[in-house]
Amino acid sequence: MTVTYLDHAASTPMRPEAIEAMLPFLDGSYANPSGSHRFARQARKAVDESRDRIADVLGCRPNEVVFTGCGTESDNMAVGGAVAAARLAGRAGVAVCPAAEHHAVLDVVEHGGGEVVGVDGIGHVDIDELAGVLDRLDASGRPADVVSVMTVNNEVGTVTDIGAVAAVVRRHAPDAWLHTDAVQAPSWVDLRHITPSVDLLALSAHKFGGPKGVGVLVERGRAAEHRVAPLIIGGGQERERRSGTHNVAGIVAMTEAMVRTDVERDDECRRIAALRDQLVDRLCADLDDVVETVPRDRKVAGNAHVCIAGIESEALLFLLDEADVCASAASACASGAMEPSHVLAAMGVDRSLALGALRLSVGHASTQADVDRAVHVVVDAVTRLRR
Repeated sequence: MTVTYLDHAASTPMRPEAIEAMLPFLDGSYANPSGSHRFARQARKAVDESRDRIADVLGCRPNEVVFTGCGTESDNMAVGGAVAAARLAGRAGVAVCPAAEHHAVLDVVEHGGGEVVGVDGIGHVDIDELAGVLDRLDASGRPADVVSVMTVNNEVGTVTDIGAVAAVVRRHAPDAWLHTDAVQAPSWVDLRHITPSVDLLALSAHKFGGPKGVGVLVERGRAAEHRVAPLIIGGGQERERRSGTHNVAGIVAMTEAMVRTDVERDDECRRIAALRDQLVDRLCADLDDVVETVPRDRKVAGNAHVCIAGIESEALLFLLDEADVCASAASACASGAMEPSHVLAAMGVDRSLALGALRLSVGHASTQADVDRAVHVVVDAVTRLRR
């Protein structure tokens, strides 16, 4: 069976180096790193060395790296933990985010009674509206305590100007913590340029060639000084910021994947962008009414999000699945939903067009053969559906 995998934004194949790094800790080196004997100390050493290497890639200090179970936990811990810490200190605990955020952030903000800010036609946060909301909150006596804006949109691939966002937050809400969901970023963006602008940054290993079930939250600046309220307590690990036995195998594999991604990023971005461009260009040439959702110079190299008029995503994905082409319509966390993506709705994409959304995402394992076969299968499926 030939599988054409173009769903790297949902999850990437593990890198061989990550698998190799992981294997010893699934068998021979199985001790709990919180123990006191020498086998436990060896496991602890692996965790500490991983922390050092990750900090180097992210441009932060090792003691600012907190290991978590996934990107959703990291986002929840950042936003929910910042709100909880603010309320414990007697403040209102107000969170703010754009309408196009991943639900791991958006739902936490809405659940806590926070504020949701609009985005422009490509999914970038509306900077002027953000400033206005922050000013209004301050004038009402309920200043923002945390602002969360993603580095790369998980559906349409838009890259946010985090420096511009940081400038607005520092000017209009100087006491607020700035968090970024950078889960989609490591393969495309050097995070050394992002981390200095934020207080909190979330990552998930399986988005860049690592295993599922392990992530990172960077806590730096005021967030490290005043402490985000932990979500998980009762063990004291991670300097009491995230209790629970360390996933040593996952941590070392994530580290190897992150380092390899960092080393290869520039070359891979050029290679993958060429594949992405060819994929979209050929679809647009062979099919009528295919709209590329975000201009290529405003999104990451691996994102080929399009909207195809005259079809419904569910029907198209069914035919692609039968042909062993892996793709999606929106976030993997929202798969199966019959409504158009909340991201496209926030961007103002017409509902009739949004119903035909298709997210093809290219990554480190993608090849020319994947592009050739995907074009053939998608064109055939769309033609059948339109008939």
